[in-house]
Amino acid sequence: MIRQVSSSVIRSLSAHGGKSQVPKKFVGTARCLSTSPWANYEMAPLDPIIGLTEQYNQDSFPQKVIVGVGAYRDDGGKPYILPCVREAEDRLFKKHLDMEYSGIAGDANFVEESLKFGYGEDCVALQENRVQGVQALSGTGGLRVMGELLRKNGHRHIYVPNPTWGNHKAIFTNAGLEVKTYAYYDAESSSLDFDSLVKDLKDIPSGSAVLLHACAHNPTGMDPTMDQWKEISSICKERGLLPFFDMAYQGFASGCAATDAAALRMFVDEGHLVCTIQSFSKNFGLYGHRVGTLSVVGATEEEAQKVVSQLKLVIRPMYSNPPRHGARIVQTILSDPMLREDWEVQCAGMAARINTMRTVLRERLSAVGSSRNWNHITKQIGMFAFSGLSKEQVMKMREKHHVYCTLDGRISMAGVTSGNADYIAEAIHDVSK
Repeated sequence: MIRQVSSSVIRSLSAHGGKSQVPKKFVGTARCLSTSPWANYEMAPLDPIIGLTEQYNQDSFPQKVIVGVGAYRDDGGKPYILPCVREAEDRLFKKHLDMEYSGIAGDANFVEESLKFGYGEDCVALQENRVQGVQALSGTGGLRVMGELLRKNGHRHIYVPNPTWGNHKAIFTNAGLEVKTYAYYDAESSSLDFDSLVKDLKDIPSGSAVLLHACAHNPTGMDPTMDQWKEISSICKERGLLPFFDMAYQGFASGCAATDAAALRMFVDEGHLVCTIQSFSKNFGLYGHRVGTLSVVGATEEEAQKVVSQLKLVIRPMYSNPPRHGARIVQTILSDPMLREDWEVQCAGMAARINTMRTVLRERLSAVGSSRNWNHITKQIGMFAFSGLSKEQVMKMREKHHVYCTLDGRISMAGVTSGNADYIAEAIHDVSK
């Protein structure tokens, strides 16, 4: 077997005026000495969202602003921890719980509370035990696991809205699925392009998986009305499509958990056998804990249990089992009536602040003299405003004003505060007039 020699060894062997010789056991391996197993690796580009924060952190401009990453901030621009989360942590600390592994499917009590939270306690399928799930690594991890399971069981592609969250394509591509799109947004009118959406859904091959944003569509913030959701449900049923709900903002979008889960619940009530990923990053402020639930609705309890058994086969060699602390926090809050009520008030407060900032930003844009129609900012819902700025305008705003948003013009309204709204409005106006 050829042995590699480090550069430090060579320098040592060549010391003392260069008279030392390389030992015979290393002769013939000189060509290996100057190469590295990593020599052909290229520097990867920055992630379009996470990498934006890296660029922002390196910027020394005193008035710099970041409205890129989807993480809630208070009106002082600081990370916000819900008081009910702190209370739940205190309770858990006093219990002196162990730090053992959870099972492959995670915390069963957390999963149970999560399913009731998402599907509704009065959900017939839930009462019949036809809704089964596993704990997931927030939304991203659950999407990846479900994508791989779909691919292993005959799916070759998945349809996602155009546009969609920037990470959806990479997640499903790495799971082995071809990612295709259906129409969703009309950039000219800054509104949902429902007619084109319907047309595209009707053309999707029967049996295909279709990703649906349950609420607060990312990045556009434009959701179907309930009548439109009913039509989407009808088409999915007619075409035999598999609805895959991504629910990352339940309670955070409208301030009401039931309202934000209404589309999912309607689909299940109408007999769809869906799969759903729930994330607790935004609505509980548990970004770093990676808390989520991946679930399916089966035709029978046994069928749903079989799917969960297959999910566990995907999870075991991928990350073995999920972390416990964040799941315990959510389970503690959802299972306690007082903490649950506190959460509802506090989550609604986050949603209200974002909606207020939508109005403020639109008004400030008008005040600085912008003649463009910015009404879509207040028509949209959820964490993001899909501004309509072009890539060139975004880059100009970043370079000239040090205001950082993603290249598609998506602005995180959580980063807009009463202290920086004027500056952001002036920057947007300057690059868009």
